[in-house]
Amino acid sequence: MPLWSLIVWLAIGAVAGLVARQVVGGVPPFGRIGDVILGIAGGVVGGFLLAATGIQGTVGGLIGTMVTALIGAVLLIWLSNRIKIKSS
Repeated sequence: MPLWSLIVWLAIGAVAGLVARQVVGGVPPFGRIGDVILGIAGGVVGGFLLAATGIQGTVGGLIGTMVTALIGAVLLIWLSNRIKIKSS
């Protein structure tokens, strides 16, 4: 994987994490840095979930990558909110 591709992938994940926090709402239990990290991880989770459902092949390009990362980030941020609430 070329370095520029990795940088773009990380940037999309970071933006997806910040946007996902706005979608989910609430106070970030791990702060903005946590949301960025969850957004990057969400890109991986979203890609896995969409590939498992067979949707991944139909969604492509920059917009498709952003939507995929956003889906995964929303899921991870929602789960992190639930885990943080239950542990409090």
